[in-house]
Amino acid sequence: MEIIKILFFLAIIYGIAGFVNKFKKTGLSLPSYPIVGLAGIVGLVLSGLIVKIAAQQVGVLVTPRGVSNKELLTGWHVIAPWDQVYKMDKTVWVYTCADAANEGAKTNADAIWAPTKDGIKMGFDVSVSWRIIPEEASWIYQNVTDETGKNGRYHWLEENVIRAKLKSALALTVSNYSPIEVYSVKREEIQQHVLNRMKEEIKSYKLNVNQIDIREVYYNKEYESAINDKKLAEQEALRLIEVTKQKQEKLLQAKIEKDIAIQLAEGEAKALQIKGASINSNPKIINLEWINKWDGKLPTYMLGKGNGVLLNLNQK
Repeated sequence: MEIIKILFFLAIIYGIAGFVNKFKKTGLSLPSYPIVGLAGIVGLVLSGLIVKIAAQQVGVLVTPRGVSNKELLTGWHVIAPWDQVYKMDKTVWVYTCADAANEGAKTNADAIWAPTKDGIKMGFDVSVSWRIIPEEASWIYQNVTDETGKNGRYHWLEENVIRAKLKSALALTVSNYSPIEVYSVKREEIQQHVLNRMKEEIKSYKLNVNQIDIREVYYNKEYESAINDKKLAEQEALRLIEVTKQKQEKLLQAKIEKDIAIQLAEGEAKALQIKGASINSNPKIINLEWINKWDGKLPTYMLGKGNGVLLNLNQK
């Protein structure tokens, strides 16, 4: 469209140059300059009456009687010369709050903090995907200021509607959960509840929320320090329990070994006692023991009776 307008402007300039040449008689030949110039004027006027609305836009028509409630959707539209069209973005915007600087919509740390049902405050990195309702663009145009510059209406909506409703919905939702549920097992459920709350709360501003993403969850520093101390204490307690268990096992093993030694000693003593009693009651048992242990060989030397003579029994 802009290229066509440039061509119309060139046609008008051509016509003006033809008239100047005629009056000054410069000898320059500009054929059909009146027709070309007139065509340029007519074309430029008509082009001003045709408006193109891109696929990412919605048009708000402003007439001498005020803002029309009928939005101009994607395509070409013919308007009256006295009307104006303001094009508004209908694509998805993403507003992010983050604890790390320069990661969110603000340059400073901007995580949202909300208390759990235990009263423990937790921080959230969260992103909201939102957009205007195209069929309500005229209402937004009339009721939301754009004094802050380019995309001023959208920045105003983010700071005064999206952010405010997000903090409210997050606080009301998180207050129903414990810290461990918020941190881990219930995060997806919390996202859905926050999304449902925000959808209801921003209807009056003619906005729609597409998605809520809880990107990260934080404990406050004092609580996190207490958790770490508790974990360290639990680990130390487990270590001491393990050491005690090992010592108890060693003591038990020593006791078992001691009991075995005592039982063996008692068994041997009992056996000796029984054996001694048997010998006392029957001395011939010694001879029997000697016979049981004899290997069947006669001794090589014997002492003679009374004279201390040694006899070699193996001599032939």
